[in-house]
Order: sequence, then structure tokens, then C-alpha cells
Amino acid sequence: MATILEHPAVQSATVTFNVNGESRRLELDPRTTLLDALRDHLDLTGSKKGCDQGQCGACTVLVDGRRVLSCLTLAAAVKDRDITTIEGLAQGGQLHPMQAAFIECDAFQCGYCTPGQILSAVAMLKEAGVDQLTDDEIRERLSGNICRCGAYPNIVAAVRHVLGKP
Repeated sequence: MATILEHPAVQSATVTFNVNGESRRLELDPRTTLLDALRDHLDLTGSKKGCDQGQCGACTVLVDGRRVLSCLTLAAAVKDRDITTIEGLAQGGQLHPMQAAFIECDAFQCGYCTPGQILSAVAMLKEAGVDQLTDDEIRERLSGNICRCGAYPNIVAAVRHVLGKP
């Protein structure tokens, strides 16, 4: 009879997904989070491990264009899906407009939350489906991303800049 301390061997899982436009295949422990798969197995370290509880947004990535907290998402759960990290947002050496706006509006200080903030803002504008958002609406829609430095006014300014409303 097995004791409570004995566990059967954990089987690995083959996970294939499209990361930043490139098909990637990994053999992972099925309990591996998307964040750990990206950082530890694919060396894509732009997504940050902040709280590891889904409360800070530093780990935000896009899955099929929608924002996802990668620290709470199992890599196996996004099998065969499109994943965009901050490293894949720029195209052809050209910064994404949101990346450029964050630089122009000085929307970061330490930079730790910046990748998650940018990806969340990109997805937010697609989700909103409008080109008119008030500052309060922008703040509310980005409220899942915490900036410990307090760069919120400049983050809102960057989003407004992308909307063409300085």
C-alpha cells in the first residue's frame, strides 16, 4: 500500500505553441506555468515574476491577442495558441506604437512592470474597441497592473498618445 508521501512519477507533457510568430515545442512538467516556460525554457525574460499570485500584472502576456496572467496559466493550457511577449511586440525593428509612447511619455521608472503594462495596454485598446476612453476608463481597464513607482499619470498619457489624444 502507498503511503501519503509517495507520489507516482510525474509524466512530461509535450507543449507546442506559437511564441512571437515562431512555433516552439517544449517537453515540460505538466504543472509548469506559462511564465516559467517562457522565462526558464525559452529565455524570454521580458515577462516578470512579480507576486506569483496573479495580483500585480507584471507577468502579463497576450494569448490569441487577449491579456493573460502567465503566472496563473499552465503552459499546457495554451497548447497550439498564439503567445505574444514584450520581445515579440516590435515588428521589423520598429517599436510598437505603445512601446514608443511609453518612451515618449516617460511612462516608467524602474521598468519592472513596464512589459506587463505595455501588453495590457495594447490588449485593452483592442478589447475596448473604441478610440475614445476617458482617463478614468483607462485607469480602470489597466487596474490589474500595479506600478510600485507610481508612474500611473504617464502610463495614462502614453495610452492617450496612442489614441491620438494627448
